[in-house]
Amino acid sequence: MMSTGGLITRTAETPPVTTPRTPAQEAAERELSKPMYHENDPNLLDRALRAFLEWLDDLFGAASGATPGGAVGLVAVLLLVVLAVAALWWRLGSPRRTATSAGTLFDDGVRSAADHRIAAEAHATAGRWTEAVQERMRAVVRSLEERTLLDPRAGRTADEAAAEAAVSLPDHAAALRAAARTFDDVTYGGRTADADTYARLRTLDLTLARTKPLLTGPTA
Repeated sequence: MMSTGGLITRTAETPPVTTPRTPAQEAAERELSKPMYHENDPNLLDRALRAFLEWLDDLFGAASGATPGGAVGLVAVLLLVVLAVAALWWRLGSPRRTATSAGTLFDDGVRSAADHRIAAEAHATAGRWTEAVQERMRAVVRSLEERTLLDPRAGRTADEAAAEAAVSLPDHAAALRAAARTFDDVTYGGRTADADTYARLRTLDLTLARTKPLLTGPTA
């Protein structure tokens, strides 16, 4: 209602514009989904890393709260665990395969005992003691085959070779078993050989080459 020059006139009131809730929400979602509003949002990797760090922080917070001494005590416990794992790794070697006698002694083409000795010495010169021990043990067995003290047989293991060779070389049975065990340890058990280990294998090889076998054939 308005007064103009003493006249009173009525004006129609415009009702306010209203939008139902659901269409309004959908319109807002469409607007906010536009790329221009998300240019600075963290990517998937950033969100995952942030979630992981938050989880890690919660985990350490809970652990430090439950550990005597709080955060300092937790660090001490973690250091003890690391030292224990390092000690086991040093003592037992890297966890590759469990020591076993099921692996074959030769894994490549046929080579002579002399070839294996040359390879062993080359590895030893370079300080590769594990490979040197492996090649020297192969030289021992190949030499026994070449002297017909062992029948050449594919798939023979180091333990089998030692047991069979002990029949004609009984005085060296213990040394042969020890050599076979050493071969298995460094090849399948993850142990690391050293210069002393190789020296023992080399001495055994040279000793057996000069040893006369015990003949077990029929007597006249």
